Amino acid sequence: MTELGPVSWPPAPIKTERLVLREAEARDRAAFIELHASPGVHTYLGGPRPRDELEREMPEVPGRRPGSFVVELDGAMIGQILLRREPEHHRPAAAGKVDLGYLFLPQAWGFGYAAEACAAALDWFDGVLPGEPVVLTTQTANVGSMRLAAKLGFTEVERFQAWDAEQWLGLRSPVTPSA
Repeated sequence: MTELGPVSWPPAPIKTERLVLREAEARDRAAFIELHASPGVHTYLGGPRPRDELEREMPEVPGRRPGSFVVELDGAMIGQILLRREPEHHRPAAAGKVDLGYLFLPQAWGFGYAAEACAAALDWFDGVLPGEPVVLTTQTANVGSMRLAAKLGFTEVERFQAWDAEQWLGLRSPVTPSA
């Protein structure tokens, strides 16, 4: 993973109607552990990590790097949005492009928080790096993620096999700055 590019990090917290996207803090550690230990969250991501391993290895302030937003609802972390550039992505269509990823705790599913948070992160991204496309990869079996990708404006570039499952790679065309 490399830096996003010429952006100032961290940005000021991004506020939506219900959520705040902000940089990670030490108080988020327990939620990060829960997120990465959750079988539900990692159904389509290779399975959860053991909680005791996470307790040992998780830094005091996890997820603190450019492009990583904590998603907060009523003062508590409910998820994470990741915008990261992977110059050597395993799919040529995605190489060098910024990739959108998201993880939400199961108790936050079904309320539209992922769509609201991802849309806010993409709006921020369009403001700091206008004209850049964004990609998203998900398993085709992950119906919720496929719906979210469509809602966010991603269109299919290709399907491929990886990690013993069919994967979907979508592209969100760059927003062109108005003159």
